Amino acid sequence: MAIVDTLLPEFDHEMSVTRKLLERVPEERFGWKPHEKSYTLGQLAQHVATVPMWGSVTINQPELDLAGGQQLPAVTNRAELLSLFEGHVAGTRSALVGKSDAELMAPWTLKHGGKTLFSMPKVAVWRSFVMSHLIHHRGQLSVYLRIQNVPLPSMYGPSADENPFA
Repeated sequence: MAIVDTLLPEFDHEMSVTRKLLERVPEERFGWKPHEKSYTLGQLAQHVATVPMWGSVTINQPELDLAGGQQLPAVTNRAELLSLFEGHVAGTRSALVGKSDAELMAPWTLKHGGKTLFSMPKVAVWRSFVMSHLIHHRGQLSVYLRIQNVPLPSMYGPSADENPFA
């Protein structure tokens, strides 16, 4: 089985779960944050919506230098948030479809100001820098939403708010 055939079903599932969570972000609470050092709810939701973009960057480029990176304009409502997410998901899925094992095993390097931070096969970057990174921040977002009393969707089984067996 090709590597891409193992990555696509996981990607599709995780993006579906992520979309369900983003659909519940209350736009009137975008400015709320749980701690002075934390992202606001809107910033964290936007970060979650943007992380899938790293998949297409990883697949389509041999390296990325973070020096001089630009800030994205902040989303101001849920519709913008979901549109941003859907665009990144579509672009990343398109970049992944049809990739050979050799393409996914090619090295990818993250740099800052020309200095190498790490270099790994693209598939390893996909797992850690893209998927695990997304899942980590999605977990944070679910805690933010729970604190705001927003019902959480099922992610890997029934949630306390969507339990068909309760």
